[in-house]
Amino acid sequence: MPLSTLAGQLAQLEASGLKRQRRLLQGPQGAHVTVEGREYIAFCSNDYLGLAAHPALVQAAQEGAGRYGTGAGASHLILGHSIAHHALEEALAGFVDLPRALLFSAGYMANIGVVTALVGRDDAVFADKLNHASLNDAVLLSRAGFRRYAHLDLAALEKQLAASRSRRKLVVTDAVFSMDGDIAPVPELLALCERYEAWLMLDDAHGFGVLGRDGRGALSHFGVSSPRVIYMATLGKAAGVSGAFVAGAPDMIETLMQRARSYIYTTATPPLLAHTLLKSLELIECEQWRRDQLARLAGQLKRGLAANRWKLMPSDTAIQPLVIGPNADAVALSERLAQRGLLVPAIRPPTVPQGTARLRISFSATHSEDDVRRLIAALSELQ
Repeated sequence: MPLSTLAGQLAQLEASGLKRQRRLLQGPQGAHVTVEGREYIAFCSNDYLGLAAHPALVQAAQEGAGRYGTGAGASHLILGHSIAHHALEEALAGFVDLPRALLFSAGYMANIGVVTALVGRDDAVFADKLNHASLNDAVLLSRAGFRRYAHLDLAALEKQLAASRSRRKLVVTDAVFSMDGDIAPVPELLALCERYEAWLMLDDAHGFGVLGRDGRGALSHFGVSSPRVIYMATLGKAAGVSGAFVAGAPDMIETLMQRARSYIYTTATPPLLAHTLLKSLELIECEQWRRDQLARLAGQLKRGLAANRWKLMPSDTAIQPLVIGPNADAVALSERLAQRGLLVPAIRPPTVPQGTARLRISFSATHSEDDVRRLIAALSELQ
């Protein structure tokens, strides 16, 4: 492929309002940040509980570095599995009330590892059309049959499950949909999986730490449990650090350890991060005020934008999408907010469907009511 072809493709992205840019963050993540020498209020991170720069986690990271060094030095199955990793896996399994857990370096790697290890050519995967890209990529890599159903359309899913004669059936879904902020109907999905002898894989990247009793996630939120559930959550969002884990039945976890290539063939994450995450779990469990603050801020935003011409999508989570429509309009609005010291990202296709470009407003427990008032005032002025 000539380089001129790449240049043409990049030019087309620019013309379509789809070319993305990186911002240079100076200093720690937080509700208030410094980017390229300017101060902003940031409504664009997944640091939902405000733990990414928490002093207790910084101290734990320093302790972990002193105790374990800076790198794992090997994959988990060679000599990279530290007692810190082991302690975190046991703590995570207990926290989400599942028998066993397995650490991965990232949520993307966890999703790839689970799906490709558990299903193949003679199997079928049933996926919500608004699932995260990592789940879609995982299914493609597995070479299993790929059946997608309209967002939250349980009747369509049941028809697909009933018609399937595949050897194994796996339903995969976001628990909290990252661009819409709505929550999957987990009890109903689990009932269908039990009826048609399928597994249910939940990607709870945006629910872990936020939903459920003490932030234990989507399963706790709905009060459900089943050996058919494969539970994945990330540790770089509400938990404020890095990585991911999968939890569920012992034989399923052991199968992943033996067969998930994204687990087997990568160096383990630094043990100091596992040590830090043990402290993060303590804060998630005991500091309910952080989740209460998220609910207050979301309510304040909904009331403040009730008369705005751009409408918020229905969401009871920290993710509050404001649908703008055309790509260029969403990008322009995001830029005008940035000029006022407010960072709110414009989300465009292919991340969201054509014609639904939006501002993805995400809250942190460290945002104040005054921060939200400033955002409401700016959006009201710019409409």
